[in-house]
Amino acid sequence: MRILVVEDDRLLNSTLCYNLTAAGYEVDAALTKADAVRQCNDYRYMLVVLDINLPDGNGFDFCRYIKEQHPETAVIFLTANDMENDMLKGFEVGADDYVTKPFPISVFQKKVSALLARISRQTTGDLYDDGNLSIDFSGMTATLAGATIAFTSSEYRLLKVLVSNAGVVLTRQVLLEKLWDIDGNFVDEHALTAAVSRVRNKIEKDGRQYIKTVYGMGYMWIGGLQK
Repeated sequence: MRILVVEDDRLLNSTLCYNLTAAGYEVDAALTKADAVRQCNDYRYMLVVLDINLPDGNGFDFCRYIKEQHPETAVIFLTANDMENDMLKGFEVGADDYVTKPFPISVFQKKVSALLARISRQTTGDLYDDGNLSIDFSGMTATLAGATIAFTSSEYRLLKVLVSNAGVVLTRQVLLEKLWDIDGNFVDEHALTAAVSRVRNKIEKDGRQYIKTVYGMGYMWIGGLQK
């Protein structure tokens, strides 16, 4: 798992990178927002550890940027502020967790491992669970906020393809090819559009968006971001 640490305090940055590397993660460091943007354009990160105050910008703006570009990437904010407004703003732009400075390294490592474990469970094998939407692809059962949802077999196939490629834009042509099964059952353009619409109507409640339309290209699973 690759992690990016964005922190302008060189000593803290080095300390975090050292401990994360020792825990078995592949870790990169950035001291500025501009450097972090460049690295995120070059690599896909499972997690970004992000300071709110950066010399050339703020972490809120960068968090918003990374969530737009790679919605599957998790973000933990590092902040000297424990004000409720700062925390709320962080969660509004997509933060997954907070650590308030100063903090014990042991607590930080626990938060990182817990968050990454949760992400892995969400997309492991035939199960998807983000705490709101739960899908068992092998058992063909699903719930939303605890209530049962009924999907057709073709909708389950569509969901499995999207979930398995979270954060990746799938063109309509790629989706059509993946949904064409060995028995010759296929989905045409109209049926694909209708299936996406039906699935959205079933799972996109309370301001959550799971499927993003990338106009002129196709669709991308973004995992329940708030609209």
